[in-house]
Amino acid sequence: MVIDVLTLFPAMFKPVLSESILKRAQSKEFVKINLHNLRNWADDKRGTVDDKPFGGGAGMVLKPEPIFKSVESLRREDSYTVLLGPRGKALNQHISEELAGRKHLILICGHYEDVDERVREHLIDCEVSIGDYILTCGELPAMVLIDSVVRLIPGGLGNEDANLWESFSRHLLEYPQYTRPADFRGLKVPDVLLGGDHKKIEQWRKEQSLKRTRSQRPDLYEKYLRQ
Repeated sequence: MVIDVLTLFPAMFKPVLSESILKRAQSKEFVKINLHNLRNWADDKRGTVDDKPFGGGAGMVLKPEPIFKSVESLRREDSYTVLLGPRGKALNQHISEELAGRKHLILICGHYEDVDERVREHLIDCEVSIGDYILTCGELPAMVLIDSVVRLIPGGLGNEDANLWESFSRHLLEYPQYTRPADFRGLKVPDVLLGGDHKKIEQWRKEQSLKRTRSQRPDLYEKYLRQ
């Protein structure tokens, strides 16, 4: 997969992309992530990418010209263009799985008051939000999306089985996890996990996952029942 990111602040991404799973996935060439400064496609020497909104109002709006030029210069036949903004669909595991199946993603980091509406109408394939709250810029949502997608690329996580029982993968929250010591200050690991009976362990984990989801996320539990 290739991910091209259009951003006003490329330096924000470097600490995130140079650590952990994202670093490993890039070094093993499961994914190539390119950062592009949107100002490189501005029409003037100052690199102006925003202007006042027609009709008045607070804030500035990202201009259409640099966004159209940048996307058109990067676009391939298999490209899929995503705008990170508060008006988009809420990011969930289903969307991440869908995007992980793409060969080329172009991510546009929203900024200021908004982007020119013509970008939404004629350029992007979808708009994604990471929650019902306002952030300063679209760079942070882009990082969240990249992380959620890259871990689903075959080889990206390292252990392909790790995604099978992660929270939200089946509309269920993940079961409780324990590690050594088996007895910590009198708090003991459930006996079933110490017995070595993998069939019983699997059954216990499923029961715990159902119990946790029903209690903490009844909305997900209803989706699980309907699937």
